[in-house]
Amino acid sequence: MLYIALFVGLISIITYWIEISLAVDPSCHPSANGSSSDLNNFIASERSIALQGVLDNIGGIGAKAVGADPGLVIASPSKLNPDYFYTWTRDSALTVKMLVDEFIAGDASLRPQIEQYVAAQAILQTVANPSGDLTDGSGLGEPKFEVNSTAFTGPWGRPQRDGPALRATALIAYSRWLLANEGESTVSSKIWPIILNDLNYVGQYWNQTGFDLWEEVDGSSFFTIAVQHRALVEGQIFTQQIGKTCEACNQAPQVLCFLQDFWNGQYVTSNINDQSGRNGRDANSILGSIHTFDPDAACDDSTFQPCSSQALANHKAVIDSFRSAYDINSGIPEGRAVAVGRYTEDVYFGGNPWSVIRRVCSHVLQGLTYYRYLTTLAAAEQLYDALYQFRRAGVLVVDSTSLPFFRDLDPSIAIGNYSASSRVYCNITSAIQNYADDFVNVVRKYTPADGSLAEQLSRSDGNPLSAVDLTWSYASFLTAIARRSSIVPASWGASTASTPPATCSGTSVPGIYTPAPIDCTSNVSTVAVTFNVREPTIYGETVFVSGNIAELGNGNTSKGLELHAYRYTSSDPLWSGTAGSLPAGESFSYKYYKTGTDGVTVTFEGGEDRRYMVPEGCSRNVVQSDTWQQ
Repeated sequence: MLYIALFVGLISIITYWIEISLAVDPSCHPSANGSSSDLNNFIASERSIALQGVLDNIGGIGAKAVGADPGLVIASPSKLNPDYFYTWTRDSALTVKMLVDEFIAGDASLRPQIEQYVAAQAILQTVANPSGDLTDGSGLGEPKFEVNSTAFTGPWGRPQRDGPALRATALIAYSRWLLANEGESTVSSKIWPIILNDLNYVGQYWNQTGFDLWEEVDGSSFFTIAVQHRALVEGQIFTQQIGKTCEACNQAPQVLCFLQDFWNGQYVTSNINDQSGRNGRDANSILGSIHTFDPDAACDDSTFQPCSSQALANHKAVIDSFRSAYDINSGIPEGRAVAVGRYTEDVYFGGNPWSVIRRVCSHVLQGLTYYRYLTTLAAAEQLYDALYQFRRAGVLVVDSTSLPFFRDLDPSIAIGNYSASSRVYCNITSAIQNYADDFVNVVRKYTPADGSLAEQLSRSDGNPLSAVDLTWSYASFLTAIARRSSIVPASWGASTASTPPATCSGTSVPGIYTPAPIDCTSNVSTVAVTFNVREPTIYGETVFVSGNIAELGNGNTSKGLELHAYRYTSSDPLWSGTAGSLPAGESFSYKYYKTGTDGVTVTFEGGEDRRYMVPEGCSRNVVQSDTWQQ
């Protein structure tokens, strides 16, 4: 009997170890796609192409950014149909954050581009524009600028409130490296003033509506609120590191509280407080999740971490919405990757859409019904992020919210907690890996032989369309494959800021804004001068500046500089316009006038002619603020 008992015990031990070995058997790890030589070869070759694609689009060194100021990241070299030869605050910040992460991971060659970006942003923050200027911070919400660091004054969807938050995040990441390796001097003197302006903007304007990241919907955007919350949280932690204060950062709990309003019980409604009429399923929400990914965080629903139940449910809802939207997705079942666009209503509305007429955005008029590299890669990146978090936690939680997502990968899975030693855990993480790789395979399938990544691809045949060599497409590829390799950014402190307050409050903190020091080796030769004047007008009247220089019409009222009323309100009747490229040191006289509702009658302000001398020095942009003389 003793021998029988020992034999039974031995069999039990052997059975136990067989079960453990099966749980971690390589056969239940990714194979269908994860070890595909075609995919791995594509990633290896495309990585260098994508990084070079980004560098080519940076002013000062980029082969395709000729004419752009050093450090400015252009959206695309495309200058016609559509014209993307501008620098967007959001796109640039996302791109430079990727470069900073690559730099920290060991690519020291990227430091000059990062340093030039810092210098360029110190200049751009001071540029008066249709959204405002630095006096009250409002100008920081301007979405894009000319490549010579002057204001873009054409019609556009403005303001956009995500740019300052994303720029703060990128600069904080670089500053942390500087603190750890070179000390505080450069951070405090050059970079902190830029960061503080951006944080103050977020703290002051987070609870005001603005245009979303697609530049079409004027309302409250999930992506914007999510990245604003992140910026304030890591801003608070960073200020403590350098012994500074950030009053604006105290708004973070209220921003997090508001963020919860976007969850509708099934998925994230990506835009609220708007009149778009969309169903809310939008890649905006997936991008929000990956750009607030914290590798040290738990699977928190409140911050919509990639592994959270709500983020996974939302991933399924958004991806499934595109399964029948495009011909190239036809017949692909749930749980398999498809080409992903921005949102399924991304089409013309009978030639009279609610926002295109207002903004006249060229990219909105080009191929709205097509899918994008960056959104398809974002779908993959969220899954890679989630895998990292599952593996770090050593457990995978399936609840009623996330069950439909997991059922697409394993129809038999049930609600429960599955430890890393379980067969279910291994099978599911393997399936997620394959699912993520499948999205990259979609990109591989429709990437041209030269590896170039455009903005959009045809919904019917996958041919590249719209802007060529889109910087954001290249950056999205690089971040996605980094996460695939478990190369992750530093924590931003999500675990310390994941509990919303019991009561939401739309509070804000007025910011104090100060120009950051500008580095220059020689004085600039020309300066863009923005003229601001406050004068109440009636509908149909327009204010101009006349002066004795060519840029102001040489005294001819039919050729004066027209000002704009972008920020005009009854309480602040501001008219503003910019005369670009005035010679530094030049003196001239000028006076304001307005034309009547007939467009002909001219009425000058009273008083003597004003005198002005264009300042000499490093500043390329100055503001002259006046009050109408009676």
